[in-house]
Amino acid sequence: MAQAPQHTAFLTILVVALFNATGANAQLPDTPNAATDATAEQCTALGSMDFTGVQDAPTQIIETTIVLASGKEPAYCRVQGYVVPQVGFELRLPIAKWNGKFLEVGDGGWGGTMFLFLCDGPLRKGYACIASDMGHKASPSQALWALNNLQSQIDFGYRGAHVTALIGKAIVATYYKRKPSKSMMLGCSTGGYQSMVEAQRFPWDFDGIVAVAPDIEDEADLAMRKLWQLRNFVDADGSPVLDRRALQLLHKAALARCDMTDGLKDGIVGDPLGCRFDPLELICKATETTGCLTARQAQAAKNIYEGAMTSTGIKISTRGVFPGSELEWSSAGNAFVTELFKYAMFPPGSTGNWQIKDFDFDQDYKRLGLGALYSDSNPDLRKFKAAGGKLIVAQGGNDTREIPGAIFDYYETVERTMGGRASTQDFFRLFLVPAMEHCTAGEGAFAIDYLSYLESWVEQDRAPDRIIGAHVDSTYLLEHSEPNEKATEAERIWAAAFRLAFPLDATIPITFSRPFYPYPLITKYKGKGDPNDAANFQSANPPDVMVPVRK
Repeated sequence: MAQAPQHTAFLTILVVALFNATGANAQLPDTPNAATDATAEQCTALGSMDFTGVQDAPTQIIETTIVLASGKEPAYCRVQGYVVPQVGFELRLPIAKWNGKFLEVGDGGWGGTMFLFLCDGPLRKGYACIASDMGHKASPSQALWALNNLQSQIDFGYRGAHVTALIGKAIVATYYKRKPSKSMMLGCSTGGYQSMVEAQRFPWDFDGIVAVAPDIEDEADLAMRKLWQLRNFVDADGSPVLDRRALQLLHKAALARCDMTDGLKDGIVGDPLGCRFDPLELICKATETTGCLTARQAQAAKNIYEGAMTSTGIKISTRGVFPGSELEWSSAGNAFVTELFKYAMFPPGSTGNWQIKDFDFDQDYKRLGLGALYSDSNPDLRKFKAAGGKLIVAQGGNDTREIPGAIFDYYETVERTMGGRASTQDFFRLFLVPAMEHCTAGEGAFAIDYLSYLESWVEQDRAPDRIIGAHVDSTYLLEHSEPNEKATEAERIWAAAFRLAFPLDATIPITFSRPFYPYPLITKYKGKGDPNDAANFQSANPPDVMVPVRK
């Protein structure tokens, strides 16, 4: 239930009258960014207001609460509600010093929760920030909600993010008595998918969008790419084809081939997109028993790098994971893949007994069109560009959950659609972050303040010719991770990295920094100066990497 107003009847009548006069759909004036304050009474009053008339997003407010300032977190008005029939959301409205802007943050996995921690940094900057559950309640690894539930599939596929933007801006306009001057979206993984859907399907919702590791092509194709990786990595009895020793050997070979592409021997593949080698070169010779791979292992690795194909070698998707990511291959679980096919794609009646072994790579890829609700692969971004939108996309080189080749294939298709690189990069820039894992963490400079770069582009027309990333000390991340007996140390570090608030606090220990440049440019050490300082690097065209792995 919404909290009852705790103020005089006169003030209640006044606030409600103000809402009725301005309304969620009324044309409120746009005003320049300026810090704006609101009151606790205005927050409480939101709970009794009628938002059922918001076009395309009729809404019920469930509760409004004042959250007091704590540490670095400012006081805010928390508004919880749902867009009919079931898209749950939480909106955080700074009580003091609203910067005039609105931000929506994306979800993860199969949705069902809200990644509200992504609002921490923006809220400190004065943003009104909203997140949604994408239309259902569940763990991000579960998709039972999709079984025979077309409405939930529509909400997850494209409607949830859109109606969340509509109601968020309507409540903001009511609370502060003016529309936000700028509206942004930020998401990673499924949140990146949501961001790309917004740019493609609802190009007028946001002035600027950041999509990190987006589930590009579409969720069904991503799941097939992931399934291909799993089927090659694990044997029929469930044991790994590639054990830790084999993965370390592959990783060593990848570094031997491509470590120096950034001008440094630093254990990072600086150009993972251009790095290629043939694992078949590592097959044990007649007298070899160590430092080599079995034919089965080498072929499995080759398949994982190359991506999904039929039994006759016909490519049915984009390429697989990049060299340099080998030590992450064993950490990729199968729940994400199983849940999609089991409940949202190929459910046998209502039993949902689909298993990974059931996918036929010679036939079932032809059925992926059944997942058309989960698509973000439209390269025609002309409407988004015409609306003045700006798009920043980033992808980690060591990402084994997104299977990163797809976003580069998509970007190149956008260039062809939009008329070339210049006409694309004036509104859309893609950045490769070497050695970054899924969304964050890893051996690279993964900590990037994407929102600040987007602000400069949207508000000052300063296109990001480069972005700076930092590698946060792993010991610090582990010390500041949440206790979890079921999580490995690496998983706790990843979770702590994902929860970093930006801009980074000056007390957070940084090991090194790197600049990154719009694709296809790569980062190259200048040859002198501190290699841990981003100032000593420059952009370069990617080289041809063709040296042999072994003699």
